[in-house]
Amino acid sequence: MSRVGNAKITIPEGVDVSFNNNIITVKGSKGELTQEIDSCVTVTIEDSEISFSRESDAPQHRSKHGLYRALVNNMVIGVSQGYKKELEVIGVGYRANARGQQLDLSLGYSHNIILEFPKEIKVTTVSEKGKAPIVTLESIDKQLVGQAAAKVRSLRKPEPYKGKGIKYVGEELRRKAGKTAAAK
Repeated sequence: MSRVGNAKITIPEGVDVSFNNNIITVKGSKGELTQEIDSCVTVTIEDSEISFSRESDAPQHRSKHGLYRALVNNMVIGVSQGYKKELEVIGVGYRANARGQQLDLSLGYSHNIILEFPKEIKVTTVSEKGKAPIVTLESIDKQLVGQAAAKVRSLRKPEPYKGKGIKYVGEELRRKAGKTAAAK
């Protein structure tokens, strides 16, 4: 029995949800998202709640039941509140600058890395003297923001000795002790 799939989604004020031809559309103050739903999952919109049910207890139907409920819940949260990921660029000489939809990163390589983001993602950077630059990615699509943040982080993952690299704000790193001199 899917516990995630059985939970109902409450539709907040200002969000409009419609379901036609196995496609669910969610409109809110921040934008609009659509998702195709498999025919084995039935969507019911009543009052200000969305509920999901499946046609059988087959393993693939049970997994899709929870999956589509979670995806639609993320869509409702995205169009009403939005999603934000913050990354910290730690290292001497490491810099980050945002210009429109481009992010220019200087990460100690022989050349700067320039990333182009889709128009659905808003990119901003904050650089204060004496602090590590912070890159902020914002969007209504949770999957898109997570994928973009993972791509940025993969360019220079934090190393375990000095902690240099790109990490999520609030991420705990496992640090290792360096070499110790041999005592005689």
